[in-house]
Amino acid sequence: MWCVAELDEEYIRRMEDVLALYEKPLSEEEPVVCIDEKPVVLHQDIRTPLTARPGQIARRDYEYRRCGTANVFCGVEPKAGRHFAKPTATRSAAEFAGYLVEIVARYPQARTIHLVLDNLNTHRRKSLVERYGEKLGGLLWERFTIHYTPKHGSWLNQAEIEVSLLSRQCLGQRRIQDLAALRGEVRAWGRRINRDRTTIEWNFTRKQARRKLRYSTTRARY
Repeated sequence: MWCVAELDEEYIRRMEDVLALYEKPLSEEEPVVCIDEKPVVLHQDIRTPLTARPGQIARRDYEYRRCGTANVFCGVEPKAGRHFAKPTATRSAAEFAGYLVEIVARYPQARTIHLVLDNLNTHRRKSLVERYGEKLGGLLWERFTIHYTPKHGSWLNQAEIEVSLLSRQCLGQRRIQDLAALRGEVRAWGRRINRDRTTIEWNFTRKQARRKLRYSTTRARY
């Protein structure tokens, strides 16, 4: 279910902005990319799992060793079916900056890249400037047109659907013991989902939002 916070002017303004962006047709010159992070707990089996046999449910020992945590940046261009998952040791500002550089490299011909983000404190220009310096970091940030979801409105970010896809199709209930193994699993999943060009069908529009949440655009000063 969606939990919607109080519909103040700021919430409506940001929601309308993101939904208007989603209603635009697919554009190579102005791609729309949604980004979120997925924390991953790393586990190692204490005992070697039993050899799987045809017709039997896979079995594993209940004991495991916790091996810390990792992060996966999950990016998606929903209408094009392009997916950009990258495991990292942390979700620090420096890791986020490096991830954005890779996104920029994917769209060398784009006039601007529309980027949908939540309000995490690392999702700012400062992250790129601190890693790459004022000049280069600023130029990289200017490659994007930023669209922040409302506070308590991260459900408007289609990257949350991407996180769900990664969790169900790639990570599952398996135990992944280290960052190297996580990178291998995510890389294999990324190749498959990009080969299939799996798109996200987003159907919630501004018109539906106004009807379901019972507000008018005059309230948001449109």
